[in-house]
Amino acid sequence: MEENGAEIQESVDTEQPFVYKKRKGFRYGCYLFVKRLFDILSSGLAIILLSWFILLCLLIKWLEDFKSPVYVSTRVGKNGKHFKILKIRTMVPNAEEMKQQLIDAGLNEADPPAFKMKNDPRITAVGKFYRKFSIDELLQLFNILFGSMSVVGPRPPLPDEVKQYTEEQMHRLDIKGGLLCLWQVQKNRNALSFDEWIRLDLTYIMKQSLWLDTKIIFKGAYMVIFDHSGE
Repeated sequence: MEENGAEIQESVDTEQPFVYKKRKGFRYGCYLFVKRLFDILSSGLAIILLSWFILLCLLIKWLEDFKSPVYVSTRVGKNGKHFKILKIRTMVPNAEEMKQQLIDAGLNEADPPAFKMKNDPRITAVGKFYRKFSIDELLQLFNILFGSMSVVGPRPPLPDEVKQYTEEQMHRLDIKGGLLCLWQVQKNRNALSFDEWIRLDLTYIMKQSLWLDTKIIFKGAYMVIFDHSGE
């Protein structure tokens, strides 16, 4: 990535020395003000325009198994503060119990503390479709509107994941978590190690700008609609 944060890089080199520098100052404060204003306006408008679609998706999910279509999960936000993240449920009701069984069976395909499986047996048929087009994330517009998340920022981690963070990795929590992040818009995102994932998040935090946020938003939208290579 260029020094001004204008380029969305396709890979990171974890062998190179990395020095994290926390942002501060008047210009950064102005950026945060504009970013929060954008979060409120964009999420509020999206909720108004997509409310009918969100309700329809919730109904379809409920009809699949007649269980609550809303998934509420505790996540860690800015400065380590816990909050409730909202999603349209894409997994079976006992997904958390199954997760530990899959870990114990050695089926986790991501570097701990993250968990990921390409063919996760917990995901339902409707859930696969919702995930393919990121429909399950639409409820996070409410998280963004009420301030626990931002449109762009590191994906909010689980408390159990944060317990395993190193001192450097804890800097992911210096800003609000986001709906879209830098590592999500990488072509090779599923091949990234956890260290590379963290490095991209920290790079974003240091290089935040309205221009970089705009590029991540547009590239994220393109990948949701046209490019599903990261599935």
